[in-house]
Amino acid sequence: GFHTLLVDRGRRGARHLGVPLGGAADLAALAIANGLVGNPPDTPALEVTAIGPTLRAEERTACALFGAPFGMAIANQGRVPVASTFTLELGDVLKIGGTPSGARAYFAVAGGFQSATILGSHSALEPLTADSTLTCGSSKLAPRSLAFDALPRTAELRALPGPQHASFLKPSTFFHSRYEVAPASNRMGLRLSGPALERRAGELPSEAVAPGAVQITNDGLPVVIGVDGQTIGGYPKIAHVIRADLDFLAQLRAGDHVTFIKVTADEAEAAVTERAAIISEWLTRLSVTTRRIE
Repeated sequence: GFHTLLVDRGRRGARHLGVPLGGAADLAALAIANGLVGNPPDTPALEVTAIGPTLRAEERTACALFGAPFGMAIANQGRVPVASTFTLELGDVLKIGGTPSGARAYFAVAGGFQSATILGSHSALEPLTADSTLTCGSSKLAPRSLAFDALPRTAELRALPGPQHASFLKPSTFFHSRYEVAPASNRMGLRLSGPALERRAGELPSEAVAPGAVQITNDGLPVVIGVDGQTIGGYPKIAHVIRADLDFLAQLRAGDHVTFIKVTADEAEAAVTERAAIISEWLTRLSVTTRRIE
């Protein structure tokens, strides 16, 4: 694949060591992919980006792919729908292609992939290479599918004003402009092109940054910090994408357009509570309908 990673929720609690959060860029999609095969939400799975890998089953394996609507087929058998549980038999070859929208999906297997734990996480920093071997247990599940193949996405990202918001001459420009995702975007940061922002003269000391922080570089353009982003930075932060919308960043691709909507702290808190409740409801539904086949 283009960039296939083993991920879970990431290395939480290690940023003081200079270690990025890492893990799944779209935590909700990871959780639902795992829910489809009866796993806890943060069980290690594969994050598929842009173009997926070709996988060969060395034993019977119950699987599911959820996130962006990637094309997927088992060689000599035909297409397999996303957002559905299916079982690969010994020797089956699964080909995951591209996606017409979104950027990432999560390939989960019943019981999860097994790997070493480093700083409390199974998440890899380097993508898989050809001939990599992924270890998991034998499994089979009754087929089932969701009524949707992707979670709702939006081109409007809600954000709080950042700590250096007032240092810009016209900060309102940021919240009233349409930006385009630049090709030079990745899990470290989402680069945007659009109206350049001008700030008052002066240098800033480096300070902590986190996923969702919107930094303005010297050319006046925004970069939104991603899950693999650095832990400190010296560029001024005009805004911070709220937690409820962080997963949306993972599904943006080059050429997509976004706008930023200013919200209050109370609105941000209400939004994350609402999103958590929606995801929890789907995970609960999945947990009570999982049926293993021995």
